[in-house]
Amino acid sequence: MQNQINEMRKIARGLPSCPGVYLMKDRLGHVIYVGKAKNIKKRVSSYFQGSRRFIRAQPKIAAMVEMVCEIKIHQTQNETEALLLEGKLIKEYKPRYNTDFTDDKQFLQVRVDLQNEMPRFRLCRNKKEDGAHYYGPFAQAGMLRSTLSEMRKKFGILLSDASPVKVGDGRYKLYDDARAEIFAGHNETTVEEYGKRVEEACSFLEGRAKSWLSELRESMLTAAANMDFERAAYLRDMAEAMAKTIGRNRKFTRTWPRAEEDEGPALERIGEVLHLERAPKAIECFDISHVSGTFVVASMVRFQNGKPDKRAYRRFKIRAFEGNDDFRAMQEVVGRRYGRLHEEGTAFPDLVVIDGGIGQVRAALKAFLLINAEPPPIIGLAKREETVVFPDERGELKLEFRDPALRLLQRARDEAHRFANQFNADLRSKKIKESILDDFPGLGKVRRSALLSHFGSLEKMKKASVEDMQKVEGIGEKFAKNLYQFLQSGKIAL
Repeated sequence: MQNQINEMRKIARGLPSCPGVYLMKDRLGHVIYVGKAKNIKKRVSSYFQGSRRFIRAQPKIAAMVEMVCEIKIHQTQNETEALLLEGKLIKEYKPRYNTDFTDDKQFLQVRVDLQNEMPRFRLCRNKKEDGAHYYGPFAQAGMLRSTLSEMRKKFGILLSDASPVKVGDGRYKLYDDARAEIFAGHNETTVEEYGKRVEEACSFLEGRAKSWLSELRESMLTAAANMDFERAAYLRDMAEAMAKTIGRNRKFTRTWPRAEEDEGPALERIGEVLHLERAPKAIECFDISHVSGTFVVASMVRFQNGKPDKRAYRRFKIRAFEGNDDFRAMQEVVGRRYGRLHEEGTAFPDLVVIDGGIGQVRAALKAFLLINAEPPPIIGLAKREETVVFPDERGELKLEFRDPALRLLQRARDEAHRFANQFNADLRSKKIKESILDDFPGLGKVRRSALLSHFGSLEKMKKASVEDMQKVEGIGEKFAKNLYQFLQSGKIAL
């Protein structure tokens, strides 16, 4: 066993000192662990140094090290590419020592028994195929319990300790003690009215879940930047498990009529609370998305008469700078959007909504000043407290969660956020695929750029014939044949 570890130590010392992903295999050639590193040589070597405290302190890692008989690496351009490629390879190989970290059952979930006339919100650890609705898993049990307690007060919902009683005429009495005086809504209610409370609470909980998911991913990136890769992997697996659970719950098992289906009252309410001249029939909302300052993109979604007008959606790559600056990014995309409309003589929307606080709102306002155009009403919607922010001297506006104006603004904001994140994910996925071309010898930046520019994507390049490749400047017959064989060899999974 020691001879095997010594051999792996020698191999590790010969690895390059660059960012990348490493795969550890057992004697049967099975991938048992996938990791990423800013410095592959330094990171992999650390596993085979007997004095490393973290190896001795974690028996599972020590057991894994004893099984390693082969190490394979993928070099990347930077840490971000490595992190993305690591996730892709984990999904592909499902290594034993990565998937051991992902155990949904160890974290709490929220179960809503929607088949019951009066659904209650309960904590559980195991998800069952029982027709109920599940949220989670959540690692922070204390935070989750506090959130449910606040939700009971905010929405007037039932938790696991409640036993509602029928009081006649199709009505229920929710509580028979002091709790009846401290939560929203009447203590006596109908099934239909209580159903609306449940739907609002579920919408809130899903939004809170997404917020916690975002926080998990930010913590993951921070841990990775600090070279704490075990922590980053742990957080990544938690985030993936949580994202899957949220994704599975997008459709309710049971639904009630939605008051928002006629958006006229919500639009009228927006006009009222924002003191607009009329109800905003056309609303456009902007959001910025990036990963630690890389892959910076933006989205704009348009709601017409309170409904998404997906044909009018737009997405933007940030052109003016590189790095993490949401204010500059917001100023750029707002200026590009309305600078074009201004030149064309096209009417501006009735309301512009910015995903963010006063800094982002003022950046948007500055964009209108730079294009010398009169801005339409602009507001920001700050996620942390869901407050409406104005660019002028007015203070922040805090609306009730049930307010139809806030709910419609939230839907526009959430749709912009989804659209921006999807664009960001598409770019990252494309970057990962294209980076695999680095494994083909002799393909420098110039010819790689020419090929991608000619075909538009790696997918189209893979479908091209040898003759098609030869049409690209700088690509000869022999090179084209070798590249064609490389693309068809199965090394690139699209």
